[in-house]
Order: sequence, then C-alpha cells, then structure tokens
Amino acid sequence: MTAGVLALVPGTAMAGWGPAGTSNGSKTETGGGQSGGDLVSMVRFSGATGGGTKGGGTGNVTPVSDWTPPACWYEPRTAQQFSKYMEDMYNETINTPGQHSYAKAAVGMMRADYKDGTYKNYNLDKADEGAWWVAVRDEDRWMEPEAQVCDKMPFWVKNGDTPAVPNAVTPQVLAELAYNRIHLPDTEVTLAPANVTKVNLATWAWLDRTRFQPVQVTASLNVGGVAIEAATTAKPVSLKLEPGTPDAETYPGSGECRFGADGSIGEPYARGKADKTPPCGLKYLRSSGDGTYQLRATVTWEITWTGTGNPGPHDLPSGTFGNTQNIKVQEIQSVNH
Repeated sequence: MTAGVLALVPGTAMAGWGPAGTSNGSKTETGGGQSGGDLVSMVRFSGATGGGTKGGGTGNVTPVSDWTPPACWYEPRTAQQFSKYMEDMYNETINTPGQHSYAKAAVGMMRADYKDGTYKNYNLDKADEGAWWVAVRDEDRWMEPEAQVCDKMPFWVKNGDTPAVPNAVTPQVLAELAYNRIHLPDTEVTLAPANVTKVNLATWAWLDRTRFQPVQVTASLNVGGVAIEAATTAKPVSLKLEPGTPDAETYPGSGECRFGADGSIGEPYARGKADKTPPCGLKYLRSSGDGTYQLRATVTWEITWTGTGNPGPHDLPSGTFGNTQNIKVQEIQSVNH
C-alpha cells in the first residue's frame, strides 16, 4: 500500500462522540461502529457528571501539566465488521456522482489489498483467530497534530497478541480517554458579604460541599475479542482564590484553601465571626470604584484510575476547573457589625 493511497483513503477515521455532559446522576453513553464512510469508535462512556442539581453548568477538567489524553488510538474490529466497512466505503466512493478518478482508484487499490492481495477476503475464514485493528480519532480534536500520529493502515492481530503500536487501546488508554470527558461543577464560591464587600473587611469564602464530590467516568470496550474497561475518578483537593487585583490579601496567604476530611472547603460565615479571620477568604485593600474586580476561583482535582487487570488506583495528572465572578468593593473604612 502506497503513501498516496493512505492520503486518499480515510485509513485514520474519525471517532463520533455523543453529548459532552448531562445533569448530575444521569448517564452518558456513546459509541458506534460506522458512520457513512468513516469508522467511529466502539468505546463507550458512562458516569455521573459533577454539576449538581443546583446550578450551574459544568466544564472539562484541564490538566495542570502539558499532558493531554490521546487524540487518536487503535482498537479492534471483527473480520465481519471490517469487511462491511471496506465494502461500504468502496461502494460509496465508486457510486458518488462527480467523485474524482484518483479517489476511485485509491479506494479500489485499498480494497484489492485486503480482499485479493496481501490478505484474502478480509480474513473472514480466520474470523475466530483474530481481529482487525483500526485507527480512530477524537472528532473534537481531529485537526490537532496529535490526531494524525495514528497513521497505520488497518492490520490483523491474532487473539491474545498485543499490537506493537503506540496508542493501542488498553485499560490505561481507556482511563485517559475517560479523563477527557470528565465534567465538573462550576466553581462559584459563596461569599460573606456576598457580591458587594467593603475595603479592609475580611470576606469569608466557602463551597457547597454537597456539589463538590468525587466525579467518575467509566470507559469500556467489548469488540473483536477485547473486553476491557477503566474508571477514572476526580476528587477535589483544594480551592485557589485569585482576587483579581494586587490590592488584596487572601486567607490563607497562599490563596490555596484545602478540602477538609469531611469534604468541606472554607467555613460558612455566621453571626459573631466578624472579628475572626476566615479559614478561607480574602480582604480587598482598595475600592473597585464604579467597576468590579474579577475574583477567580479554581478547584484542583486529584485524578486516579482503576481498570481491567489494574486494581490501582493509579495516578493521572491532576486537573483544574475554575470560574470568575464579579466582586464590587466599596470605599467604607469603618463598618459596624
């Protein structure tokens, strides 16, 4: 098979994912086999999102390092599935009005190699002995350079053998794919005073711990004699407060509030605490004038995985997700509590 054929024929096909997230407690499950002339991934995802019932949207976790989950990978297909894919692709290309002759020639060469050339009739007579491994890629990232590295044409692997290619699907690869589909709750903190505070007044900050619980996404694959799964779990560990101006102080001084053993972060304000220092909060030293400061609150999530043959837990890079909220600071030096 020539490089020209590889460029003309969708040897690396796009994965088709479903909705990015759902409300807390619901399930998201995606997966498929073929869409038109493209292969789509057979990996399925399920799990509850972290959005909670009170509010707000959710967002993807962002790794704290420059690590990213795979944008493409290899996974198996049965001989019957691969045969159908190839024949459908061939017929679609040949019968599409206005299709260029070089595309027809390329798909014909590819089909001939798997049907009457290097392989015989898609190895249908060996269907119980192995599977075809094909490249798929995340359709949300298909333009990224990382999505182009899975450039091997479909290849045959005997049952029990491990493909000697990077990104061949394994429980760890499934865990990394699940990482990319973790959705987390908005990180809006509760403040006292709320939204409008005073210069030199300690502002208490805390999170609703009922919304900040561990979030888990499971990825599974059961095709071509490969039956594996992995569960990726994100657990909140700290809240970072960035006041939005250098004219401010944070509590603690690092601005990093740790989650307690009971899952709490910060402490709700109560009457009689006005003269106390909040365990998590901030103090503005200058008025915001006619505008507001952009307080950014970012939660760091510790992420681990377990999977088939890997009871773990095993570490994946920690991730963050945050939001900004408007804070108005008034120029009042003396406040009666």
